[in-house]
Amino acid sequence: RVDFRELVKDLASVFRTRIELRQIGVRDEAKMLGGLGPCGRVVCCALFLGEFDPVSIRMAKDQNLSLNPAKISGLCGRLMCCLRFENEAYERAREIVPPVGVKVKTRKGTGEVIANNLLKETVTVQFDTLDKQEFPVREVKVIEEKCESCPKGCGPSEQ
Repeated sequence: RVDFRELVKDLASVFRTRIELRQIGVRDEAKMLGGLGPCGRVVCCALFLGEFDPVSIRMAKDQNLSLNPAKISGLCGRLMCCLRFENEAYERAREIVPPVGVKVKTRKGTGEVIANNLLKETVTVQFDTLDKQEFPVREVKVIEEKCESCPKGCGPSEQ
């Protein structure tokens, strides 16, 4: 740590005004400097974030992002702030989109969800014929839930 008290006194005597130095964090620095994030837009902290809420690696995992630190770190070197507020949208989508492994009924027949896209709110369904097709969530109905203890599902859904 560097002691700036003498510098502050010298500057105050030279400029004949009150000088105040404050220590700021790396996120505050990025907010003040601004810049463009990896998405091509102005960094969230400079544009609209007022406070820096904690961001965890779990949020990146929940959003199916690469866990490569270079890809999920912001200009400040910390986890990107957008992971925090985008996490709410992913949580809402996760409630709507059927998870991988559940049986669903579609207009083309019954199949198993093999992939889902939370942002597009779609699921990719594989049928018994091994054909695959992507459907909007509103066009599928869950008929068999999947649980952790049953590898094949837990029977007909109550929905």
